[in-house]
Amino acid sequence: MEDKQTNLSTTTVPARELYAELKQISIFQQVKEQDLDCLGTVEIATVPAGEILVETGETNLFYWVLLDGELRIVKFEADGGSSLLGALKKGDTFGEVPLLTGSPAAIVHVEAVADSRLVRVNSSGFWNLMSSCPVVRAGVLANMGRRLEAYQVLTLHREKLISLGTLAAGLMHELNNPGAAARRAASQLRENLTRLQEISLRFSESELTPEQKKCLSQLQAEALRYRKPQALSSIEQADAEDELLQWLESAGVENAWKLAPTLVQVGWQCEDIECAQHAFPREILSDALNWLESLISSMQLVGTIEESIARVTDLVVAVKKYAYDDKNRAREIDLHDSIQSTITILAHKFRHKQLTVDKFFASNMPTIQTTGTGLSQVWTNILDNAIDASPEGGKVTIRTWMEGDEACVGIADQGSGVPEEFREHIFEPFFTTKPAGVGTGLGLDIAHRIVVGQFHGKIAFDSQTGNTEFIVRLPAATPASK
Repeated sequence: MEDKQTNLSTTTVPARELYAELKQISIFQQVKEQDLDCLGTVEIATVPAGEILVETGETNLFYWVLLDGELRIVKFEADGGSSLLGALKKGDTFGEVPLLTGSPAAIVHVEAVADSRLVRVNSSGFWNLMSSCPVVRAGVLANMGRRLEAYQVLTLHREKLISLGTLAAGLMHELNNPGAAARRAASQLRENLTRLQEISLRFSESELTPEQKKCLSQLQAEALRYRKPQALSSIEQADAEDELLQWLESAGVENAWKLAPTLVQVGWQCEDIECAQHAFPREILSDALNWLESLISSMQLVGTIEESIARVTDLVVAVKKYAYDDKNRAREIDLHDSIQSTITILAHKFRHKQLTVDKFFASNMPTIQTTGTGLSQVWTNILDNAIDASPEGGKVTIRTWMEGDEACVGIADQGSGVPEEFREHIFEPFFTTKPAGVGTGLGLDIAHRIVVGQFHGKIAFDSQTGNTEFIVRLPAATPASK
């Protein structure tokens, strides 16, 4: 007969007729011929190479024994990707996982790589076999345990690759910003140096008086004492610029609109440049003040380049610390350093949702002495969840404190909170409250296993609407033991 769902050719035979072949299968080796009576009749299915044996989502579930041929099992992920779970060869069995876990439908896709011949057992026959044959039951359960473990390892590996991909994309974004800023500043600096040279040549062609030289020297000394732009409110800055612009225009200075913002940014006022008005005639006053603006602007641009390079260096240091956290050897960990490195790497995600980060770091925090690994992954997973849960323009709060000999870290967001019915499952693997395709449900499971298994600590949470805080407690080294 032809199977309507899978295009299989099937024939029905008494299970006893397959005794000789089944004895070659590892989990049936201890079975006696009469034990197969519980199966009654079974189906022999044949499937040609390239045909699909099981479709993801198929609700008619079976237990399968591969007598001849080869199959491939693939798991299609919610994000559109796929994971190859393995290849099955003669003697392998499969299909027990959805039956034993109560899954309503098949969770994998099975395709024939070569012409294959299989025994197909329906769900009632499978449960008869499990209840009446302890030897087979033990083999089936062992296979299921190995498959679940292998799938979890594969999924954790895939989760880590996705996490690394996200971090890498964010890192490229973070590196691009200071790189672009440094490039723009360097380009503007070249223009400024050209202007400075042109104005200096004009000064050299004219004979400056001692008063003019003294004024230029004073202005230069003040300009070279580079100061960061002072913080002014928008109204204060606009008023100061207007006042200085009027003064410059009344003095006949060219490019007054350009000079005023630069001079105001470093705190210069009209009285600071009055010496130039007294020392220089109107026709060369403009050169003197444009020379001053170019010098000040150049110092600001050098500062921008320095800050951009420092930002790149900070990112490199953060990534090195993040990677170093995976080195499995005894060492001391500075909690604040570890958290700050993770914040640096995730900075683009905070900016994307316009989130502020409030840090309340205790001054008496000791280091963590451990051989554990993955602490940065704990902060990454908790902070990533906090970012996703936070409303646009919200706030994430990170605090540290000591309780006895435990170092405590709290990470709180202003999201809607964890619903009461989900709280007892929050650290379970594959459990997620995020929409399909957004979360794998492994982030908090990973964090829990690292905190408890690697660092012998504890992790818990407290949640209300508008304030959900995850608290990590780690055994700490006392200051005396450092």
